[in-house]
Amino acid sequence: MRGRLVVCGCLVLVVLTALVGIRYGATDIPLSRVCGILLSESGIGTVEATPQERAIVWHIRTPRVLTGGLVGAMLALSGVLLQGLFRNPMASPSIIGVSTGGALGATSALAAGLGAVSLWAVPVAAFGGALLSAFVIYALATERGRSPISTLILCGLALNAITGALTSLILSFSVREWEVGRQILFWLMGGLTDRTWEHVGMVAPFALLCFAGAGIFWRELNLMLTGEESALALGVDTSRTKLWILVIAAGSAGAAVAVSGVIGFVGLIVPHIFRLILGPDHRRLIPSCIIGGALFLMAVDLAARMALAREEIRLGIVTSILGGPFFLYLIVRHRKRAEGF
Repeated sequence: MRGRLVVCGCLVLVVLTALVGIRYGATDIPLSRVCGILLSESGIGTVEATPQERAIVWHIRTPRVLTGGLVGAMLALSGVLLQGLFRNPMASPSIIGVSTGGALGATSALAAGLGAVSLWAVPVAAFGGALLSAFVIYALATERGRSPISTLILCGLALNAITGALTSLILSFSVREWEVGRQILFWLMGGLTDRTWEHVGMVAPFALLCFAGAGIFWRELNLMLTGEESALALGVDTSRTKLWILVIAAGSAGAAVAVSGVIGFVGLIVPHIFRLILGPDHRRLIPSCIIGGALFLMAVDLAARMALAREEIRLGIVTSILGGPFFLYLIVRHRKRAEGF
């Protein structure tokens, strides 16, 4: 019952936050007119609005808000899957290097000029980079089915350093070409500026596939919380399950990185909060984190746009400001538990 109430409450907040995000900006448009334009563009009714207002609402703000919601949902989904797979609350796509691996793949494609060749080149490259990073971390940090916090964090730091250095190397070779260098800096700082319906169409298929795939494995994730041996005894093909969960988690993070750049800590904060509220049952955690991730990133994006009067704060900066102290809190908390306090 609690899970349904949380999901319904988050859905209501998602709709309200989306409407507020579409309304406010450099040009303030009344909420009633925003709703009328959205319904009109969807083929329901008509509304009196200027062409400028229609363009702002439908072609600028709506795709940005939808992209933010999808990115937040996928990052939160990746986080909850990785935490369940590693049985470790510290796991998230940004901390263990999956996001930066996806960014390296995306920036490599941009530097090679593949983004101008095919719309799918950048997301496919980001998916490959995120997937490779996830497999490397899993191989290095996991021993006998366990992923110690210290090993996971150290491996993540090392991989983040390597992928960050390679990304910087690519950037250093691309600074002479202003447009390529600007696009690479976009991925590194993260943001939703100039997102269009084309970007929504790019990320939506990945999101739907990952959401559906994650819903299939909630039972296996619950059983694996007690250990791989116990799950195997209960009929779970642990090798196959771990492979698919890793692919879904990496695909979610990679697709998100492909349209937004590196936005850290969403996959750490959102699953942790909902785990405290709902417990460890992934049947409730997965849909709650998907909706909660969308709500979180849409709200943060709105705050980033409205914080300063003249300049927009890059979204990745804001999430890092929020997530850094939260990550330190988790480290101190688990250290005290390990020491018996």
